[in-house]
Amino acid sequence: MELHELAMTALRAAGVYVLMLLVIRIMGKRTVGMFTAFDLLVALMLGEVVDEIIYGDVTFSQGAVAIGVIALCKYLTSWLSYWDHGFDRILEGAPTVIVEDGKLLRKGMRKERMSELDVMSELRLNGIDDIEEVKLAMIETDGEVSVLKHAWAKPLQKGDLGGDLAKRKTHGGNKDGLKTRTASATS
Repeated sequence: MELHELAMTALRAAGVYVLMLLVIRIMGKRTVGMFTAFDLLVALMLGEVVDEIIYGDVTFSQGAVAIGVIALCKYLTSWLSYWDHGFDRILEGAPTVIVEDGKLLRKGMRKERMSELDVMSELRLNGIDDIEEVKLAMIETDGEVSVLKHAWAKPLQKGDLGGDLAKRKTHGGNKDGLKTRTASATS
C-alpha cells in the first residue's frame, strides 16, 4: 500500500469520525444508551457505511448521504414513536412480564426464551435473592430486566422509623422528648 493511500484512509477516517459525532449528537442520547432492536439495526447499518467510507469503497459524499438518510430515518421514527405509542410498539416491542407477585410467568418466559435459571440470575443481578420479594419483573424493550419489590421487601429508610424520632425533631425535643432552651432564649 502506498503512503498516499494510507494518508487518504486516515483522512477519510477522521472525516467519518467528525461526521458520526455530529450525527449521534443530533440523534440524541438514547442512540448511545441502551439499545432496542431498532437501535441496534441502525448502529449496524451505520457501521457498515462507515466501513465502506473509510476504506474508500464509496466516496465520502456518497457515504455521508447514506449516513444522513439513516440518521434522518431514525430521527423521524423516534418522533413517531414519541407521538404515537402504537408505532412505538411496532418498532420497539412491548415489555414482557416474567414474574408477578413472587410467581414465575411461564408465558412471558417462553416468549423471551428464558429459563427459570435465567430469571433467577437476572433477579440476583437486581439484588433479589428471594422471588417472593418481587412484585413485578419485566423484560424491557431494551432487553434489561426491571424489578419492582413488594413494599414489605424494601429496606427500612430513616423516614420509615417515624413515630418518636419525627415528633422530637418537629417539637424541638431532645432524646428524652424534653424541650431544650437555646442560648438566645436564656439571654
